[in-house]
Formats: sequence, structure tokens, C-alpha cells
Amino acid sequence: QVQLVESGGGLVQPGGSLRLSCTASGSIFSIDVMGWYRQAPGKQRELVASIRDSGTTTYVGSVKGRFTISKDNAKNTVYLQMNSLKPEDTADYYCNVRNRITSTVYWGQGTQVTVSS
Repeated sequence: QVQLVESGGGLVQPGGSLRLSCTASGSIFSIDVMGWYRQAPGKQRELVASIRDSGTTTYVGSVKGRFTISKDNAKNTVYLQMNSLKPEDTADYYCNVRNRITSTVYWGQGTQVTVSS
């Protein structure tokens, strides 16, 4: 089992920045991919960014150049630095990790990001 605790959401003006954090505990030795998803009202959940244990990152096109995913292995934490935020970035953001052995996926409780003037 893996437990995920997220933090860092909030209200920010367009053009502003936020940093989301997600700390994992439990059976973390088997995690190979960590990522952030988001779900806006009335829309499907989408992958925003992911980072593999090798350090390889991927981003959805709409956030490339604005968001950066990173991780601190010593703290078992993955971050999502979000810059130049736009109203369309408004959503609930969810941390996600995958167990490499069982392919089980674990989700955080979600943190709300609202971009509005």
C-alpha cells in the first residue's frame, strides 16, 4: 500500500505561480512512475505531467514550458511547479504513483487549483 498526501493548491491570479507537493509513504520502494493529473468541472481527468524513476519526464502539450515536474527521492516527494497559470488550468489536481511490480495505481485526495482574477 502507498499513501499520498498532497498540498499546495489554492487561488492564484492569471500569470501567477503555485507549487504542488505530494509525499508518498508506505511501500514506496516499488514506485516507478509518479505523476500529476487534473480534472476540471465537467471534463475527464487528464495526465498533466509524469516522472519516471529514471528521471524522464512527460507533459501534456498545454502545460509544456509552464509546468515542471520534479522529485526528491530523499523526501519521497514529487512536485509540480506551475508558472504562468491560466484560467484554463483551474481544476482539481491529483497525485498518482504506480507500483512497478503489481502495476497498482494509487491516488492522492486531490488539491484544488483556481486561477482567477
